[in-house]
Amino acid sequence: MSQILFEIPKVEIMGSGHLACPGCGATMAMRYALKALGRKTVVVIPACCWSIIDGAAPYSVLGVPVFHTAFETAASTATGIKAGFVAQGKTDINVLAWAGDGGTFDIGFQSLSGAAERNEDIIYVCYDNEAYMNTGIQRSSATPQGAWTTTTPVQNPKSRPKKNIVDALAAHHIPYIATASVSYPDDFIRKLRKAKSMKGMRFLHILSPCPPGWKSQAEDSVKIARLAVECCVFPLYEVHDGRRYNLTHKPKGLPVKEYLKLQGRFRHLSDADIEKIQTEVDHNWRTLQRRVEFSTEIDTRSDVSDQGATK
Repeated sequence: MSQILFEIPKVEIMGSGHLACPGCGATMAMRYALKALGRKTVVVIPACCWSIIDGAAPYSVLGVPVFHTAFETAASTATGIKAGFVAQGKTDINVLAWAGDGGTFDIGFQSLSGAAERNEDIIYVCYDNEAYMNTGIQRSSATPQGAWTTTTPVQNPKSRPKKNIVDALAAHHIPYIATASVSYPDDFIRKLRKAKSMKGMRFLHILSPCPPGWKSQAEDSVKIARLAVECCVFPLYEVHDGRRYNLTHKPKGLPVKEYLKLQGRFRHLSDADIEKIQTEVDHNWRTLQRRVEFSTEIDTRSDVSDQGATK
């Protein structure tokens, strides 16, 4: 587990005047992403909260070129833009697809999967606020089990677990996948810088607190994001080539109820419901730990084999 910390770049590429709600995790995430990637970046935004946050045309708060595209086409549009730059001999420009969970887990998964299978040379970031927030807080396949949304009301909350998008992308064996959080900016910046230094398909999954959709206080967004990590709901880790798993932060293992209690979307849950969620979180955490341990064991064996080959 890496202990390297980076100072957050002082440069501010994203400007003021955005249209986000107070406490929007997606806005904090974009600010950090641009700090890490720099001005030689083109951003592709499909229909999502950020297509509104950016501002009404012809204005934009991003400070870099932006392409707004259809809901399902973030990955395919980014692929085409990158191909155009390469055809012009411009190989040092970052093409960043920036989509919400609806445009990533659901309607956009077909183009994302295709780009991943071809190992397109783009960076794809999913800012995950766990529902279709821009159109009225409808459930997506990223919505966690037990959560309230307008289409999974209190009487009938979401009954299925959240889709594991990292596992889905890992199955494509792309060079780099990472989870990140606005509550750990140094880890966030390091991962974007690593993605920038690599070629091929790179995917980052960012948990993005949404006060209106999560029924939380705006001033609690960073705290909630941090609790998601420390309660093992959203661990911070990397996956290289779909096989090697690496933890980048060791969570404290706090009870999951500490994370849930700050969000009104879980207020209807009984103690038994919370215990069920805790069991699922524990299972997922143990599974991740085993993958990390296995990756370490394989790396150790490889090191020993390489040393033997040089003797």
